[in-house]
Amino acid sequence: MLKVQEIRELIRLIDQSGIDEFTYESNGTKLVMKKNQMVESKISRNQQPTVIEAPKKPVEEKPEQRMNDKQSVKVSPQEEQQNREKEKQQVETNDGDYHKIVSPMVGTFYRAPSPGAEPYVKVGSKVTEKTIVCIVEAMKLFNEIEADVKGEIVDCLVEDGQLVEYGQPLFLVKTE
Repeated sequence: MLKVQEIRELIRLIDQSGIDEFTYESNGTKLVMKKNQMVESKISRNQQPTVIEAPKKPVEEKPEQRMNDKQSVKVSPQEEQQNREKEKQQVETNDGDYHKIVSPMVGTFYRAPSPGAEPYVKVGSKVTEKTIVCIVEAMKLFNEIEADVKGEIVDCLVEDGQLVEYGQPLFLVKTE
């Protein structure tokens, strides 16, 4: 038989976890806990079941729900990224003389050598064939990516921390 303190501890642990439902059986005692619902303790020894109400968390309102009708609707991050990609594709198709620095592997793109550090290159930076422009992390290895052309960075096509695919354009360079 569980003690009251043990049941309280279980309720606290379940409340803090991502578990929605918990069942415990021992020596003819069955304890069932469900988040945001009633939690029951059923005892099979001709005793009345004990009902314990689990603490309810307040439902947080999302910022979009608080907006009034006069404000403009916010664009989701995915739609924002798609809009940026379309704009960049238009730049690429309008000016075919830009060189694309592409990712040589699948991984995570980083513009700087460490968090808080200055990026390797910015729009307007002059680069040579050996200039490091970014890092792509793959399998816990940080791979420095070189420009491989001489010119000026025109655009960075990827956000810091974004996953990139093999052959995905990272930068546009106006070659000299």
